[in-house]
Amino acid sequence: MALSRCAVSAAFLTLAAGPAVAEPAKAPAPSAVSYYKTVRPLFQQHCQGCHQPAKAQGGFVMTGHADLLKKGNSDEPGVLPGQPDRSAVVRMMTPQGGKPAAMPKGKPPLPDAQVVLIKQWIAEGAKDDTPATARLVVDADHPPSYLLPPVITSLAYSPDGSLLAVTGYHEVLLHRADGSGLVARLVGLSERVQSLAFSPDGKYLAVSGGDPGRVGEIQVWDVAKRKLKLSVPVTYDTLYGVSWSPDGSKIAFGCADNSLRAIEAETGKQVLYQGAHNDWVLDTTFTADGAYVVSVSRDRSMKMTEVATQRFIDNVTSITPGALKGGLLTVALRPRQGKAFSKVPPDTPGAAPKPYEEVLIGGSDGVPRLYKVHREAKRVIGDDSNRVREFEGLPGRLFAGEFSPDGRRLVVGSSLEGQGEVRAYEILYDKADDRGLLLSGLPTLRRSPLSPLLFARDFAAPPRLLSKFEGQKGAVYALAYRPDGKQVASAGFDGTVRLNDPVTGKLVKEFLPVPVGVATAGGGR
Repeated sequence: MALSRCAVSAAFLTLAAGPAVAEPAKAPAPSAVSYYKTVRPLFQQHCQGCHQPAKAQGGFVMTGHADLLKKGNSDEPGVLPGQPDRSAVVRMMTPQGGKPAAMPKGKPPLPDAQVVLIKQWIAEGAKDDTPATARLVVDADHPPSYLLPPVITSLAYSPDGSLLAVTGYHEVLLHRADGSGLVARLVGLSERVQSLAFSPDGKYLAVSGGDPGRVGEIQVWDVAKRKLKLSVPVTYDTLYGVSWSPDGSKIAFGCADNSLRAIEAETGKQVLYQGAHNDWVLDTTFTADGAYVVSVSRDRSMKMTEVATQRFIDNVTSITPGALKGGLLTVALRPRQGKAFSKVPPDTPGAAPKPYEEVLIGGSDGVPRLYKVHREAKRVIGDDSNRVREFEGLPGRLFAGEFSPDGRRLVVGSSLEGQGEVRAYEILYDKADDRGLLLSGLPTLRRSPLSPLLFARDFAAPPRLLSKFEGQKGAVYALAYRPDGKQVASAGFDGTVRLNDPVTGKLVKEFLPVPVGVATAGGGR
């Protein structure tokens, strides 16, 4: 079919004009650097441990935008909008005169890419894009206010029995141990406070917590001075299960990145990292000699790690699928177990025997269990040879477990559908053998022919249920044995602290640990 004259003319004109020349693509304008989304998280991770209201090193605070524009002990403002080269923050983060960057102090310098982002933000005017809902200031001068009591995740008695530490929102509340009054409020950066532990000498309080999905933090407070001694940001999520080494030199904790870690209590320097777990590590405890850390996780395992070498040594629990019905949430070392030693497994010739130690664990299946820490039998697929004793299950999940100071009793707390339960047990004896443990305050007759007669009946009998605690009205997440062994504190979802007699279960006292009134935005539960 012949082409029309118009079509031919159009085609000719197109060919004559040649191919169309595309305009060069314009490079997209660089987006402005966000203070709230980009710069603030960098300061949280690297700087706020030393520059916060509770610990303003150099007189300089970096937790709020307005604080960054102020001067510290020097004559230079931390941030001078539009002038990164005249901003003290940039100067301290970059090498000067051939010397390495001064900040972060005692830590590796910030990566160049992060320094570039901070400088760009300042050059663009150091604008504050913090959302209005995130402008709440929480510090010692502006403590949290509560409309409802906060969920209590941890309790801890001071070693001398005078204080009871209670978790709150952004804070730890120090109460008199008898519940007669609030002594101090230790307000820190972490929104969520997950666990507490006093140092062995009682001088310091370690706190694990953080801002979920943003930063984790270990705090160390000077109890007498009510001052923050150390703030160590770790990982990008909340931290759990804080514990002290027996000599008070190290602090262990679990992380949501599946790692177990420990730091020096004096400096905050990391001295242990173990990545053998496959899920969140929720609780930790040192062995009595401080040589090992035992950790439990949502991955249904309890693991032992050597502190000096950072080596994962062994799975204390069975690794057979189905041996444990769910994740583990709590672990506690049994105190005062005498001077006996575990037998060396047959597959480790030449190894020295380890002190015989037991731990209490609990978790999703609600069953408290006692385990030996150190393996004595050759590992066989499917075995659970370290297990010493299994208790009757509690309703729901077991969130907390603690031994009495003499190691003869224990308490466990659980939750099911919003209802909690606490039980106290008496454990008269350890496993029947010739270890020579101190049982019920009397030395075992290690080689006496009377040993089987003395202990066979008690070993065969299950632990004695002492009591079920009165007054529990909600999920129980936290327990603490008073150092004299005569009282147990419990708390959980309803935000009330209860003090019970562990022998009778009688409720002695209950109290709200926080002042409850009209809450400010972001405060309370």
